[in-house]
Amino acid sequence: MSLGRLAAACYWGAVLALSLPLGLIVLTGLTDATLVGFPLGRPSLRWHAAALADPANARAFLLSLALAAASAGLAAAAGTWIALASGMLRPGWRWLLLAGALVPLATPGIVHAITLRIAIRAVGLDPGPLAVLLGHAVHATPLAALMVGARLATLPSELVEAAQDLGAGPVGAFWLVKLPWLGRTLAGAALLAALNSFDDFVRSFFLGGYEPTLPVLIFARLRSSLTPEINALATLALLAAGAIGAALAWLLRARPTA
Repeated sequence: MSLGRLAAACYWGAVLALSLPLGLIVLTGLTDATLVGFPLGRPSLRWHAAALADPANARAFLLSLALAAASAGLAAAAGTWIALASGMLRPGWRWLLLAGALVPLATPGIVHAITLRIAIRAVGLDPGPLAVLLGHAVHATPLAALMVGARLATLPSELVEAAQDLGAGPVGAFWLVKLPWLGRTLAGAALLAALNSFDDFVRSFFLGGYEPTLPVLIFARLRSSLTPEINALATLALLAAGAIGAALAWLLRARPTA
């Protein structure tokens, strides 16, 4: 077997191993049985309908979507500021700024969540949606900063110099040259931040209040029993996350506009 075929076999084997548990979750939610197990009952969307009809599920789902959208905007804006600021600093200060910005990514999730919990209480903020939003945005900002910084590094300096020669100041050069250059990258960074927020359990669990996000709600119900309704709810969450991921993959594969 050639090296290329061996690599392809390993790749598709890994994809199958990762997809099999997800497939079982989807499959065990498409049944009219009252318990999760084999043999499966008759194919049915009964539990999907029950999951959609539950007001608690709807509130958690909408809260997760709202937090994902808001944290995407905050992370993209903060990441852009970090990337722009680092480009104007001397190399030593630049690496210091980037190292500080990347701390949330390098910190274990549960340690970061506990740190954020202490921080929000220190500033007088109670656990709840706002605290969760800030936690998600802080965690996703380094990803946005890396993506925006990498795109900014490809910006020809002649474009900015031309704008300045025509009378544009720093703000005008940003709006007329840098922002259009970053358009697709900013959209990709926002989608990545949204996907990170929608799936985030640890920070949502430690920073949340009485209104749980979808991952926290699923976890709470798993502690009592595993029913096909939970699998159906997880399937709906998987579809939402998959839609965000598909949009992100399309943006990353598409040719960036100059």
